Amino acid sequence: MTERTKENLTLTPRLQAIADRVSQGARLADIGTDHGHLPLWLLTQNRLTCAIASDLREGPLDHARDNARFHGLTDRVSFRLASGLEGIAPDECDTISIAGMGGETIAAILEAAPWTADGKHTLLLQPMTMLPQLRQWLWAHGYCIQEETVCQEGHRYYLIWTVCGGAERQDKPLEACVLSDALLRAPGAMAYLKALYARENRALSGMEQGQNTDAAMIEAQRTVVQTISRALEGLTCQL
Repeated sequence: MTERTKENLTLTPRLQAIADRVSQGARLADIGTDHGHLPLWLLTQNRLTCAIASDLREGPLDHARDNARFHGLTDRVSFRLASGLEGIAPDECDTISIAGMGGETIAAILEAAPWTADGKHTLLLQPMTMLPQLRQWLWAHGYCIQEETVCQEGHRYYLIWTVCGGAERQDKPLEACVLSDALLRAPGAMAYLKALYARENRALSGMEQGQNTDAAMIEAQRTVVQTISRALEGLTCQL
């Protein structure tokens, strides 16, 4: 056993926003658990029936085990050294959290575990990159984005999605996946969209000034910027 200092389980705003969306009595599988703060904190609050902490790296998982020992939670959490949802059976959990990964990685994890689309599991997803691509994949594979939660840490915004399977499959062009109805309903959507508009508009300007940028790529980016602009106008009209 490695010697480490006892860690405080206080959650960051991003992890707290995920924790707030875990139902009382849930059976949670936390994928990419790192030091295990999310499931361990929820256990200290008596929010979970049971927890699985999974990570593909042995070092962070050992750290999570130490944290569980420090806080007297070893008997209440199962640790899995695995990639994604490998080694986790569908009936072991009803809630799955996947946070801090790129959108493509999250999609690959879910694709390798098609049982997550059965409508019996709540997915709490926090993609770091490629959000439109992940929305497109989810909709195309019968998942419904029920809620998008806007969270701010420092100067950066994050989105936490509450997702469930069992929905009708929808094939949408990527440009239509830059937003969702759930995002537009979210508190804080205006601030998030302003930041997103500024970023995507800078990207468009850079593409337009480039000498070798494909015209179709520029047009697609222009559509993205226009979509965000219209959404902002619609939110402004609701004020």
